Amino acid sequence: MLLICGCNDVPENTVHKPADLEGKTIGVQLKTTGDVYATDVKGADVQRFNRGYDAVLALRDGKVDAVMLDDEPAKVFVREFEDLTILEEPYADEAYGIAVGKDNTELLSKINAALAKLKSNGIIDRITESWLQEGENESAYDGQNGTDYEGGTLLMVTNAEFPPYESMLDDGTIVGIDIDIMKAICDELDMKLQIKHTAFDSLIASVERKTADVAVAAMTINDERLKHVNFSDTYMTAKQVIIVRKK
Repeated sequence: MLLICGCNDVPENTVHKPADLEGKTIGVQLKTTGDVYATDVKGADVQRFNRGYDAVLALRDGKVDAVMLDDEPAKVFVREFEDLTILEEPYADEAYGIAVGKDNTELLSKINAALAKLKSNGIIDRITESWLQEGENESAYDGQNGTDYEGGTLLMVTNAEFPPYESMLDDGTIVGIDIDIMKAICDELDMKLQIKHTAFDSLIASVERKTADVAVAAMTINDERLKHVNFSDTYMTAKQVIIVRKK
Protein backbone atom coordinates (compact mmCIF):
# COMPACT_ATOMS: atom_id res chain seq x y z
CA MET A 1 0.00 0.00 0.00
CA LEU A 2 1.32 3.43 -0.92
CA LEU A 3 0.61 6.88 0.45
CA ILE A 4 0.69 9.96 -1.70
CA CYS A 5 3.04 12.43 0.03
CA GLY A 6 3.76 15.66 -1.86
CA CYS A 7 4.40 14.64 -5.46
CA ASN A 8 5.80 11.16 -4.85
CA ASP A 9 4.52 7.73 -3.92
CA VAL A 10 6.12 6.78 -0.61
CA PRO A 11 5.77 3.84 1.80
CA GLU A 12 3.00 3.80 4.38
CA ASN A 13 4.02 4.96 7.84
CA THR A 14 5.26 2.19 10.16
CA VAL A 15 6.17 4.35 13.17
CA HIS A 16 3.20 4.63 15.54
CA LYS A 17 5.00 4.96 18.88
CA PRO A 18 8.58 5.74 20.01
CA ALA A 19 9.44 2.04 20.35
CA ASP A 20 8.80 1.63 16.60
CA LEU A 21 11.88 3.69 15.82
CA GLU A 22 14.16 0.70 16.36
CA GLY A 23 15.76 -0.28 13.07
CA LYS A 24 14.18 2.64 11.22
CA THR A 25 15.69 5.52 9.26
CA ILE A 26 15.39 8.70 11.34
CA GLY A 27 15.88 12.22 10.01
CA VAL A 28 17.38 14.86 12.32
CA GLN A 29 19.02 18.24 12.15
CA LEU A 30 22.77 17.94 12.67
CA LYS A 31 24.02 18.33 16.27
CA THR A 32 20.54 18.95 17.71
CA THR A 33 19.01 17.13 20.67
CA GLY A 34 17.09 15.02 18.18
CA ASP A 35 20.43 13.94 16.72
CA VAL A 36 21.62 12.84 20.18
CA TYR A 37 18.46 10.88 20.98
CA ALA A 38 18.20 9.27 17.54
CA THR A 39 21.80 8.10 17.73
CA ASP A 40 20.88 6.06 20.82
CA VAL A 41 17.97 4.27 19.11
CA LYS A 42 18.83 0.59 18.61
CA GLY A 43 19.55 -0.28 15.00
CA ALA A 44 18.51 3.14 13.69
CA ASP A 45 19.97 4.63 10.54
CA VAL A 46 20.29 8.32 11.44
CA GLN A 47 20.20 10.70 8.46
CA ARG A 48 21.53 14.15 9.39
CA PHE A 49 20.49 17.37 7.65
CA ASN A 50 21.71 20.93 7.99
CA ARG A 51 18.13 22.14 8.47
CA GLY A 52 15.13 20.61 10.19
CA TYR A 53 13.09 21.65 7.16
CA ASP A 54 15.24 19.44 4.92
CA ALA A 55 14.66 16.48 7.22
CA VAL A 56 10.92 17.07 6.97
CA LEU A 57 11.08 17.17 3.17
CA ALA A 58 12.98 13.87 3.22
CA LEU A 59 10.20 12.39 5.33
CA ARG A 60 7.56 13.50 2.83
CA ASP A 61 9.61 11.98 0.01
CA GLY A 62 9.91 8.64 1.82
CA LYS A 63 13.68 8.91 2.30
CA VAL A 64 13.33 8.63 6.09
CA ASP A 65 10.72 6.90 8.24
CA ALA A 66 10.42 9.62 10.88
CA VAL A 67 11.88 12.93 12.00
CA MET A 68 12.84 13.72 15.59
CA LEU A 69 12.50 17.40 16.48
CA ASP A 70 11.52 19.89 19.20
CA ASP A 71 7.75 20.11 19.64
CA GLU A 72 7.06 23.73 18.66
CA PRO A 73 9.06 23.70 15.39
CA ALA A 74 7.43 20.34 14.68
CA LYS A 75 3.99 21.93 15.03
CA VAL A 76 4.98 24.61 12.51
CA PHE A 77 6.02 21.99 9.95
CA VAL A 78 2.88 19.91 10.47
CA ARG A 79 0.71 22.99 9.93
CA GLU A 80 2.54 23.59 6.65
CA PHE A 81 2.35 20.00 5.41
CA GLU A 82 -1.03 18.33 5.88
CA ASP A 83 0.37 14.90 5.02
CA LEU A 84 2.44 14.84 8.22
CA THR A 85 1.50 14.37 11.86
CA ILE A 86 3.14 14.26 15.30
CA LEU A 87 2.91 11.15 17.43
CA GLU A 88 0.91 11.74 20.60
CA GLU A 89 3.57 10.23 22.84
CA PRO A 90 6.64 12.52 23.11
CA TYR A 91 10.09 10.98 22.99
CA ALA A 92 11.61 13.04 25.84
CA ASP A 93 11.31 16.23 27.86
CA GLU A 94 14.02 18.87 27.64
CA ALA A 95 15.07 22.17 29.20
CA TYR A 96 16.40 25.15 27.22
CA GLY A 97 19.22 27.38 28.40
CA ILE A 98 21.48 30.19 27.17
CA ALA A 99 25.05 29.02 26.41
CA VAL A 100 27.81 31.20 27.88
CA GLY A 101 31.59 30.76 27.86
CA LYS A 102 33.13 28.75 30.68
CA ASP A 103 35.21 31.71 31.88
CA ASN A 104 32.45 34.30 31.51
CA THR A 105 30.93 33.76 34.94
CA GLU A 106 30.11 37.43 35.44
CA LEU A 107 27.91 37.53 32.32
CA LEU A 108 26.28 34.24 33.32
CA SER A 109 25.40 35.64 36.73
CA LYS A 110 23.89 38.77 35.19
CA ILE A 111 21.85 36.76 32.69
CA ASN A 112 20.49 34.52 35.45
CA ALA A 113 19.50 37.57 37.51
CA ALA A 114 17.74 39.09 34.49
CA LEU A 115 15.96 35.81 33.77
CA ALA A 116 14.73 35.58 37.36
CA LYS A 117 13.28 39.08 37.13
CA LEU A 118 11.65 38.46 33.74
CA LYS A 119 10.10 35.26 35.03
CA SER A 120 8.74 36.92 38.17
CA ASN A 121 7.22 39.89 36.34
CA GLY A 122 5.62 37.66 33.70
CA ILE A 123 7.45 39.02 30.66
CA ILE A 124 8.82 35.64 29.55
CA ASP A 125 5.37 34.09 29.89
CA ARG A 126 3.83 36.88 27.81
CA ILE A 127 6.47 36.49 25.10
CA THR A 128 6.05 32.74 24.80
CA GLU A 129 2.25 32.82 24.99
CA SER A 130 2.11 35.48 22.29
CA TRP A 131 4.20 33.42 19.88
CA LEU A 132 2.71 30.03 20.68
CA GLN A 133 -0.94 30.94 21.12
CA GLU A 134 -1.52 34.20 19.30
CA GLY A 135 0.65 33.53 16.28
CA GLU A 136 2.94 36.56 16.36
CA ASN A 137 5.44 36.47 13.53
CA GLU A 138 7.61 39.53 14.03
CA SER A 139 7.81 40.47 17.71
CA ALA A 140 6.04 40.02 21.02
CA TYR A 141 8.33 42.38 22.94
CA ASP A 142 8.68 46.12 22.52
CA GLY A 143 12.24 46.90 23.56
CA GLN A 144 15.82 47.56 22.46
CA ASN A 145 14.81 51.05 21.41
CA GLY A 146 17.74 52.90 22.95
CA THR A 147 20.69 54.51 21.24
CA ASP A 148 23.28 54.34 24.03
CA TYR A 149 23.90 51.26 26.18
CA GLU A 150 26.24 51.48 29.15
CA GLY A 151 26.83 47.71 29.09
CA GLY A 152 28.01 47.73 25.48
CA THR A 153 27.00 45.09 22.90
CA LEU A 154 26.11 41.45 23.47
CA LEU A 155 26.70 39.24 20.42
CA MET A 156 24.29 36.33 20.20
CA VAL A 157 24.65 33.54 17.66
CA THR A 158 21.64 31.51 16.65
CA ASN A 159 20.41 29.26 13.88
CA ALA A 160 17.32 30.89 12.38
CA GLU A 161 15.76 27.58 11.33
CA PHE A 162 13.58 26.85 14.40
CA PRO A 163 10.29 28.71 14.14
CA PRO A 164 8.78 29.93 16.39
CA TYR A 165 11.98 30.14 18.46
CA GLU A 166 13.96 31.80 15.69
CA SER A 167 13.37 32.33 12.00
CA MET A 168 14.36 34.84 9.35
CA LEU A 169 12.01 37.29 7.63
CA ASP A 170 12.35 38.13 3.94
CA ASP A 171 14.38 41.22 4.78
CA GLY A 172 16.90 39.20 6.79
CA THR A 173 15.58 40.19 10.21
CA ILE A 174 15.75 37.33 12.72
CA VAL A 175 12.67 37.01 14.92
CA GLY A 176 11.18 34.57 17.40
CA ILE A 177 10.73 33.62 21.04
CA ASP A 178 14.45 33.43 21.77
CA ILE A 179 15.11 36.78 20.13
CA ASP A 180 12.40 38.53 22.17
CA ILE A 181 13.64 36.94 25.39
CA MET A 182 17.20 38.02 24.67
CA LYS A 183 16.01 41.55 23.86
CA ALA A 184 14.33 41.67 27.25
CA ILE A 185 17.46 40.32 28.97
CA CYS A 186 19.66 42.87 27.21
CA ASP A 187 17.33 45.69 28.26
CA GLU A 188 17.78 44.54 31.85
CA LEU A 189 21.56 44.51 31.38
CA ASP A 190 21.57 47.84 29.50
CA MET A 191 23.26 46.13 26.55
CA LYS A 192 22.64 46.32 22.82
CA LEU A 193 21.71 42.93 21.35
CA GLN A 194 23.46 41.95 18.14
CA ILE A 195 22.32 38.73 16.44
CA LYS A 196 24.24 36.57 13.98
CA HIS A 197 22.85 33.58 12.08
CA THR A 198 25.10 30.54 11.74
CA ALA A 199 24.90 26.77 11.38
CA PHE A 200 23.52 24.99 14.43
CA ASP A 201 26.57 22.77 14.80
CA SER A 202 28.77 25.91 15.02
CA LEU A 203 26.91 27.59 17.88
CA ILE A 204 28.70 26.03 20.85
CA ALA A 205 32.07 26.38 19.13
CA SER A 206 31.44 30.10 18.53
CA VAL A 207 30.96 30.68 22.25
CA GLU A 208 33.83 28.40 23.23
CA ARG A 209 36.18 30.23 20.85
CA LYS A 210 34.91 33.63 22.09
CA THR A 211 33.68 34.78 18.69
CA ALA A 212 30.25 35.22 20.30
CA ASP A 213 29.09 36.05 23.82
CA VAL A 214 26.11 33.69 23.95
CA ALA A 215 24.39 31.05 21.85
CA VAL A 216 20.59 30.85 21.95
CA ALA A 217 18.63 28.53 19.68
CA ALA A 218 16.10 26.47 21.64
CA MET A 219 19.18 24.67 22.90
CA THR A 220 18.77 21.78 25.31
CA ILE A 221 21.03 21.68 28.34
CA ASN A 222 22.90 18.36 28.27
CA ASP A 223 26.11 16.84 29.59
CA GLU A 224 27.94 16.88 26.25
CA ARG A 225 27.39 20.62 25.75
CA LEU A 226 28.29 21.35 29.38
CA LYS A 227 31.79 20.06 28.64
CA HIS A 228 32.32 23.11 26.43
CA VAL A 229 30.10 25.91 27.78
CA ASN A 230 28.05 26.84 30.82
CA PHE A 231 24.30 27.28 30.62
CA SER A 232 21.99 29.78 32.22
CA ASP A 233 19.08 28.73 34.35
CA THR A 234 16.29 27.11 32.33
CA TYR A 235 14.15 29.71 30.57
CA MET A 236 11.76 27.28 28.88
CA THR A 237 10.88 23.59 28.79
CA ALA A 238 9.79 21.62 25.74
CA LYS A 239 9.42 18.11 24.37
CA GLN A 240 11.26 16.08 21.77
CA VAL A 241 8.65 14.65 19.42
CA ILE A 242 8.42 12.36 16.40
CA ILE A 243 6.98 13.48 13.06
CA VAL A 244 5.66 10.79 10.71
CA ARG A 245 3.63 10.56 7.54
CA LYS A 246 -0.11 10.22 7.95
CA LYS A 247 -1.77 7.00 6.91
